[in-house]
Amino acid sequence: METTHANPKTELLLGAALNVLHFESKEWLENLAFWKDETRFFEDLLSKKTPSTEQQKDHAKMLKELDQIHKDLFEDFQQVIMKHERLLSKIENGEQPMSDSSFREEHKSIKDRITTFESNFRSFKKIVFSFVKSL
Repeated sequence: METTHANPKTELLLGAALNVLHFESKEWLENLAFWKDETRFFEDLLSKKTPSTEQQKDHAKMLKELDQIHKDLFEDFQQVIMKHERLLSKIENGEQPMSDSSFREEHKSIKDRITTFESNFRSFKKIVFSFVKSL
């Protein structure tokens, strides 16, 4: 039986880092699930309050549209993260050759998008709560 020897330095660095990347990807998916629940809460909250002025009605409509945009973004993020996770698994199993730097760049890009989205989503939540208080 022929034995192949991997570069121990590469194997060690990739092995440890890939576990961390897996963990981070799973955290992203958990956050997405939580944010989806929050958007359902906002939808309920907005539907229970009745805007009285035309401006409030327009504002409520705008917030509901933004809520739908967030839901669509959640789905997009989920697909991107799951694809990333599948690629990570293939790399770990040696089924997909990919340079370490390429994979890390992709991971960082997703992380940056999630971080920006999280910040924007927090702002959105403040707007929703402020609007509901004003009704």
